Amino acid sequence: MDTNIGSFDWLIFIVYIVIVLGIGFWFSRFQTTNEDYFLGGRKMNWIAVGTSIFATAFSSISFVMLPREGAYADYHLLTAILFIPFVITPILWYLFVPLFLRLKITSVYEYLGIRYNNSIRKLGTLLFGAYAIGWMGSMLYAVGIIIQATLGLSHDQFLWVLVGIGIFATFYTVLGGYEAVVWTDLLQSVTLGGGMLIVLIIVVNMVSGDFFAILEFGRDHDKLQMANMQFELTERSSFWAAAGFGLFMYLPGYTASQITVQRYLSLENLDQARRSLLINAAIAPVVSLIFFLVGTALFVFYSQQGGFPDIPNQDQLLPYFLAAEMPVAGLTGLLMAGLFAAGMSTIDSGINSMTAVIVKDWLPERDKKPGVGISRIITIVLGLLIVITSLLVPYIGEHVIDMISKIAGTFLGLLLGIYLLGMFTRRANAGGALIGLAAGGLSLAIVWTQTEVPHWYYGLFTIGVTLVAGWIASRYFQYPAIEQLEGYFYNSKAL
Repeated sequence: MDTNIGSFDWLIFIVYIVIVLGIGFWFSRFQTTNEDYFLGGRKMNWIAVGTSIFATAFSSISFVMLPREGAYADYHLLTAILFIPFVITPILWYLFVPLFLRLKITSVYEYLGIRYNNSIRKLGTLLFGAYAIGWMGSMLYAVGIIIQATLGLSHDQFLWVLVGIGIFATFYTVLGGYEAVVWTDLLQSVTLGGGMLIVLIIVVNMVSGDFFAILEFGRDHDKLQMANMQFELTERSSFWAAAGFGLFMYLPGYTASQITVQRYLSLENLDQARRSLLINAAIAPVVSLIFFLVGTALFVFYSQQGGFPDIPNQDQLLPYFLAAEMPVAGLTGLLMAGLFAAGMSTIDSGINSMTAVIVKDWLPERDKKPGVGISRIITIVLGLLIVITSLLVPYIGEHVIDMISKIAGTFLGLLLGIYLLGMFTRRANAGGALIGLAAGGLSLAIVWTQTEVPHWYYGLFTIGVTLVAGWIASRYFQYPAIEQLEGYFYNSKAL
């Protein structure tokens, strides 16, 4: 494939990476304790944290997923994203974030030790670990396929790109810890959001007709649909499927994943944590809409050119356009640099969170002391594991959206089920939670292997079944001790 990437693009890319490394070196000076390395001393800036919440969830995956949906499918996934400000944020605001901050935990799975016992706590960390490894592997793979499309890489070169990015991200995480991750998230969010807005303006000027003509063309071809109310369980393009995605994939990610919860815990108080939620709630739908509109504009552009290009994977549409069609020198380099940093910061967010979980939930007390040496060694090992996982990700699903849906629905759904059980059922206990997890896992296995239910409903069969089965089973085990009810939401100290 011929590309329009020139020396100016490469210069911008290199300068951007140097800036990112500079951020890492700067914050490495302040990483003297595990509290610093994992939570920034619990004194992080709420604007940066709110932006980081958005960046961690979207970043590289949005770069391939959202334009692809806008070009090849419709806007029902945007409907799912609107659940973030209108459904998920109020739930976090009133229920989860106040409870987590009241308990003053570092790992969200410490909650399971408080509410149930240490065995359930460690089981929760294993479920998170399985999710996080698959999630980060998918993110790294997403960055790889974008760079492959942009640079026209061979399969072997593509594999080396995955290895290189993974190693670089691991080095960066070892260097700067949590603070470097958060501030890099802020930088890449501004770069990607602003860059994509410029791309949208450029594509609109490259097609025949103005912006409103593009919207009309998209509407005539059913690209702008957001609320198909016809219910069919196996229909992907419907409001109900979007609601399933919003509730059963996004909600577990915001409540039961250390990667996201760690950001709430890094702030000084509940007021700042809630402000960070508002930042995320404002940014997520706006930036996502820009990405969707770019996808629609690309659909119109290629329709006027005779059809979509022949590319190996639909997820590569936008990077292909940037490499082959973008007329503005330097913009491709800026977007690719932002994408690289986005993928890198997403990966190092996950690695840092997994390291925090291992240190807080698994290591003996003597290894949880202020020094960060052991934490950095664990970070290196996890980084290598993520690289290996990224090479296996293509065997999970055809598109990135499928990969993430399967991973999140399977592991985080089970976790959210036992969190809800403990928060809102006074009788909940370890025996009931364990049976609930087993029932939820069995339910999902049946749905996964015996039905054609879309992946974004998977959380329904993990969260719901785990909660109901756990509630029933808890009646046949000993009532929880009074100190365990510290994790019950309606504990008097929570009011």
